[in-house]
Amino acid sequence: MHIVLLIVIVIAILYGPQLWASRTFRRYSHNRDDIPGTGAELAVHLLKELNMEHVKVEQTEKNGDHYDAKDKVVRLSPKNFNDNSLTAITVAAHEVGHAIQDHRNENTFNANIRLKTAAHTIQRIGGFVLYLLPILAILSRNPIVGLLTIIAGITVMGISVLVNMITLPVEYDASFNKALPMLFEGNYISKKDQPAARRILKAAAFTYVAGSLASLLNLWRWFTLFRR
Repeated sequence: MHIVLLIVIVIAILYGPQLWASRTFRRYSHNRDDIPGTGAELAVHLLKELNMEHVKVEQTEKNGDHYDAKDKVVRLSPKNFNDNSLTAITVAAHEVGHAIQDHRNENTFNANIRLKTAAHTIQRIGGFVLYLLPILAILSRNPIVGLLTIIAGITVMGISVLVNMITLPVEYDASFNKALPMLFEGNYISKKDQPAARRILKAAAFTYVAGSLASLLNLWRWFTLFRR
């Protein structure tokens, strides 16, 4: 009974934030006549107001809504690019917030980009090592190879935890120090919609919380193997 309860709690912690975020996005995703422009149009307008017209706005079918620091592009999913919903304009403002971080050369943003780039390389190498070492362990029957496998797993999972920990404050800043002030002070959303905009941005942050929890769980699993 206790094991079943523990499994339910773990599933709720891992998938609850993602489910809540998806529900929140859907709740405010309907088009509205009182919102005069689409997510893409607002992003273009904000970038023009900020004298950041070198940053482009594009629609993307993959990777979801994001800001590409390398190509200087705000990329929005088809729905957020084309719709004039509260979700669309709030998400667009959030991605413009990341463009502002990049334009201002903010340290936390730059550190996050560098860490993600390094993490991607390490995880690719780590994935290959984790695939190869168990085979070598079986062939050589050397316990040291098995130990190296566990250490490699802990390293890869540890990098994921670190990336998520650094990403969270960057996302918070883009949402609550950049996007919300732009939306509120520019009167792009009404006062009655301000609480909903906050909920949308909190939902976006919760997806990273879920990622952090999943990484921590995987790291704990590798540590338990190491202790054995």
